[in-house]
Amino acid sequence: MSSISALSNVHLKGQFGDYKNKNEKELLKISEVKNLLIVQIVQYKSSSVSLENLKIDNLSFKNESLSVSNNDNTRILWNAPKNWLLVSTKFELVEEINEKFDQMNFAITDLSHSRAIIELEGVQSKEVLKKGCPFNFNEFNKNNCLNSTFNGISITVDMLDDNTSKMRIFSLRSFGESLYHSITDASLEYGYIGK
Repeated sequence: MSSISALSNVHLKGQFGDYKNKNEKELLKISEVKNLLIVQIVQYKSSSVSLENLKIDNLSFKNESLSVSNNDNTRILWNAPKNWLLVSTKFELVEEINEKFDQMNFAITDLSHSRAIIELEGVQSKEVLKKGCPFNFNEFNKNNCLNSTFNGISITVDMLDDNTSKMRIFSLRSFGESLYHSITDASLEYGYIGK
């Protein structure tokens, strides 16, 4: 059975907005990210298990706001106190997660098919998010993440790279199309390439 991507009906490829007479490197790039493992890991309040020795894909679970642990395949985003979002290209990590995180101390939820993911890249990407999100993106750097809203839609933002201002924006799948339209509309004045 093949899955249908969250943005398959709305994501368009090509150049849009104010792209004329601009170098392609100056334009924003907007794409949909598919086929990622997304698992929410929550430690129960009653749990006394120390997270210092618990690692997935050799990554630790940081319990500080905005923090991300990462390697080439996996990113662990701090979501809230004792609450993380694991995002990976390695689907076999589900077995490792289930082995290391027992049901008495942790709630494990596979969210892989319930999220829409938009990747936004370009020097103006923070400016796009400032249009609909009440967060101070001037202080948002590589390997930071946050939970907020964009034009009333709950989102999680993961900053992948400072040099290219590349970030992933996660929303509930059911709000994916609305978020996509809001992001692309906010990007028109800078010009963007749908990839």
